[in-house]
Formats: sequence, C-alpha cells, structure tokens
Amino acid sequence: MKKRVVITGLGAVSGFGLTLDEFWEGISNGRCAIRALPPLEGVKISVGATVPDYDPDNYFSSDQLTILDRFSQFAVIAAKAAIDDAGLVCGEQIMADAAAIIGSGCGGKHTDEATYDQLYKQKRPRAHPLTIPKGMPSAAASMVSMQCGIKGPAFSLASACASGSHAIIQARMMIQSGMVDVVLAGASDAPFTYGLLKSWEALRVISNDTCRPFCGERSGLVLGEGAGILLLESEDHAKNRGARIYAEVIGSGMTSDAGHVTRPDVTSITKSIQAALQHANINPDEVDYINAHGTATQVNDIVETEAINQVFGDHANNLAVSSTKSMHGHALGASSALEMVATTLAIYHGVIPPTANFTTIDKKCNLDYVPNKSRVQNINIAMSNSFAFGGLNAVLALNRYH
Repeated sequence: MKKRVVITGLGAVSGFGLTLDEFWEGISNGRCAIRALPPLEGVKISVGATVPDYDPDNYFSSDQLTILDRFSQFAVIAAKAAIDDAGLVCGEQIMADAAAIIGSGCGGKHTDEATYDQLYKQKRPRAHPLTIPKGMPSAAASMVSMQCGIKGPAFSLASACASGSHAIIQARMMIQSGMVDVVLAGASDAPFTYGLLKSWEALRVISNDTCRPFCGERSGLVLGEGAGILLLESEDHAKNRGARIYAEVIGSGMTSDAGHVTRPDVTSITKSIQAALQHANINPDEVDYINAHGTATQVNDIVETEAINQVFGDHANNLAVSSTKSMHGHALGASSALEMVATTLAIYHGVIPPTANFTTIDKKCNLDYVPNKSRVQNINIAMSNSFAFGGLNAVLALNRYH
C-alpha cells in the first residue's frame, strides 16, 4: 500500500506581503495585490504584483546578500516560514534528513542582468566572483538547503509556470518511494527586471489594466513575484509527531502538448486533468473546487474552460472554479506553488477564494468562476491546474484530511 502524503506546513511570499497570514487574508477577502509599478524608462508594462515594503536587510546579513539573488531570498523566507508553520526547527535532525525541491521559471535574473549591466553598459573589466553561484537556476534550492540545514536530496526543477506543481509532484513521489519522509517543495520567481519586462512586453500578452481571468473584458496577464513553499510528509511521520495536517495530496496528472510553444492544447490539458482524477482514484463528480490556471489571456481561459467541460460533463455546472492569479498576479513558476498554498488553505478553512476583478461574462467561459467574493463551502476534494509555456501541464488533486 502506497504511503499517504500530507501537507503540514505552508509559506508564502507574494504581492500581499511576506507571510502566510497576509496571503490568505488577501485572497480570502478578494483583495487584489496588483499595483502600479515605478516607471522604468523604455518599459510599457505599468502594473504588477510586487512584494510590498520588502527590505532584504531585515532578513539577511550583508554577507548573505552577496550570494542571495532576489528569487533565492524569497525561497528562503517562504521555506523557513513553512518549516515554522509545520512546528519544526531548521537544523534539527528531521530537517537534516529532509529533501528540498525548489522550482523556478526564470532563476536568478536580477543577478544576470546586474552582471550584464556592469560588463556591457558600465564597461567593467570583470564580474563579481560569486556571480555564477548566485544566479544559477539551482541557487534557491542550494540556499534553502544551507539556510534550513537540509542535508538530504536538494535540487531545482524548471518547467516554466508549472515548476511549483512539478516540484510538489516530485516530492510526493519521493515520499511514497520511501526515499524521505519530509520534503520542502515549491517554487520562487522574481521577474521584475528590465530585460524580462521588455521580453514579456514583446509577447503582447500583458495587461496594463488588471488581471481579469475568464472575464469578457480580460486584457491579458499581470506579472507577479514571490514564492510558495509547502512542507510535505508521509502520514505516519506527521501523525507520530502530532503535526497539524492541512490536507492530503492524493494524485497528479502530467502531460506535454508537443505542439505550439505558447498556445495551449485542449486535448493535452484534458488528458492531464483526467490523469489526475485516475491517479487519485476519484470520480469527476467528487471534485468540489478547481484552482484554475486562469491567466486572463484570450486563448488560455477559453481552452481551460473547454477542457473542464469535457472532463466533468454535467458536473462542470456544479464546480466552483477560480483563478487566484487575479489577486497575486502571474508569478511564473511560483504561481503554481502559491496556487497550491491557496488550494490547501481553501480546503482547510472551507473558503473558496474568488476570481477578483470580474465584470462582464464571456459566453465562451461558462463556468462558475466565484466572481469577486469568496464563498464559504465545505470542500472535500479540490484540484489545482498549471499549464505552462512549452506545453508542460501539471494538475494536482487534494482532499480534506480525514
């Protein structure tokens, strides 16, 4: 019999702030963390969900900051919060034996761009000696390992916006295999750099208004930043130490489109949702809530709606579906992790966060998107969808622990 895997700790750094309480207070009340960005010469993108009032000196020493890119800083803060939330302590034996899987959509771009600025614009003759270890995609995993005293498996995982979900799926498989009993898993991203903003601008999928998933007036996605980290344990390990259990991860589905690099494929997305249901051994009519990928781009929202209708049939009319990106923005790889935190808390508290900023209905988006106000509802089974650039799809299924 396979081990049951449960969630016992959560950490979130987001546009709402640096704590889990700020994150949940924001999304459960339908508040939007999207705000005006400071003007940047030559950049047209004007809004984003940036972490407010963040001063790294309040969290790290000057020596530590020489090796911590912004995305690594967020990962460490969220990881430490998840450990504390689980009632564990950095450096104790449980954490020394644990694993850390930290995904990212873009890695240490702040470090990369600062280096290019120094070399190409300022014409400096050399780069900082710690540029490589600070900016490498696996830097966040290494920093979480070092800062939290984790000596088990630690590595990074990159699958664009599905990075956090894939990291959590990998964590569950490692626990079920018996390799480890405890895993910190999630993702971190910090995409507000000149080069990344110009690159997203060139894709022409960014809104300069706000994020309105599934809405007739949607005008594109809005970038966010932050980190979502979950502490997963085998059920036996969690129960033996008397841990509080938020929810159980009961299954997952993964597919790749093998098609267009940015346009989603309804057949592949449908298969990923079906695979998660089959893996979790649940029927479609048992699902109460879906935290949607819901980017607020024209094509994605229609395709995701069509896939949900295909999989759930008549039950699609009874499903609550919401996109928390409407509030915390699209934090790239970190989005899927933050959405898993949101889904976990929704189950635990019996509150479905809304799709914020919703105005007019799109006839091609015909589901119950929980518009604007959260809904108190008992949730037994929920799913979280992540459909990434490159056609990389990941769907997670959770249930209320009992």
